[in-house]
Amino acid sequence: MAEMPHLLDIGIMGHCEHGAQGLCLQAGVQCYQNGLEIRQPNMTLEDYSRLIDQCGEQVCQVALGGRGDPDMHEDFEKILFCTREAGIVPNMTTSGLGLTPQKAVLISRYCGAAAVSWYRSAYTHKAIDMLLEAGVHTNIHYVLGKNSLEEAIDLIEGGKLPSGISRVIFLLHKPVGLGRWDNVLDILDPRVRYFFSLFNVEEHCRIAGFDSCCVPGLLNMAWKIHTSSMEPCEGGRFSAYVTPDMLLLPCSFDQNQRWAVSLRENTLREAWNSEAFERFRDVMRDRCPDCSMKESCLGGCPVVPEIVLCGMARREII
Repeated sequence: MAEMPHLLDIGIMGHCEHGAQGLCLQAGVQCYQNGLEIRQPNMTLEDYSRLIDQCGEQVCQVALGGRGDPDMHEDFEKILFCTREAGIVPNMTTSGLGLTPQKAVLISRYCGAAAVSWYRSAYTHKAIDMLLEAGVHTNIHYVLGKNSLEEAIDLIEGGKLPSGISRVIFLLHKPVGLGRWDNVLDILDPRVRYFFSLFNVEEHCRIAGFDSCCVPGLLNMAWKIHTSSMEPCEGGRFSAYVTPDMLLLPCSFDQNQRWAVSLRENTLREAWNSEAFERFRDVMRDRCPDCSMKESCLGGCPVVPEIVLCGMARREII
């Protein structure tokens, strides 16, 4: 682990401007932040600035998100400017529904990259085109669950990704928030094994990336990929999540806030070195002690162990 996080995932959005329309569910994406039902105030610019002031030279980049599109925040431009002024690179993910050419220019000016959530709609493609036209390094974020697996195979095998994007980043579906358990991938499913085996082909690796939650699946099924190019769960080791109301969590998927530490009562460094964060790290330290791949996988997700794509008999959850 690092002495301070290198990446902060900052939930500047406390509510989703499009939540009432149920856009995520319409697109087949089960929002883990439950933006359909939960409405909290957005993070204030004052809180955000105070947080950035504590980052020093340790935090290299921030990922802007939360319970809605960060480009819909009332202080979006000021947040981007404040971040860059501190020498930190902001990145962000958006559905693209409320994106405008003016905001795309701001993203191009301040952000290292942007991702558009794959919502399979006209506004998805329009947002991608808008960002590319503004010169933004643009990815697609694709939630990988049972309901989207066959489409994912078709996108990779058929070369059907929009032209101009840098990569499609596959994010493993988690049964938190609105996420359903029956949409969790099963390692015994032949389609799951086939999907991950696609990345034993070099040309497929050039267009795809994965969140760290997918690492156990890659280790078990995409065995031609060198382990040095994979990073297992970095939560509480190199990254952390900040809620709109200023709680530090090791991972944004800890929606029950089991390991939450208040940033109103503690500094960022104090929260990072807290007893709660040590308990989270202990989960990774104690998992699968006899597995030869422990160093590459760390036992998989500490928050929801049921999503870990590992069928090894020596897998041990302590």
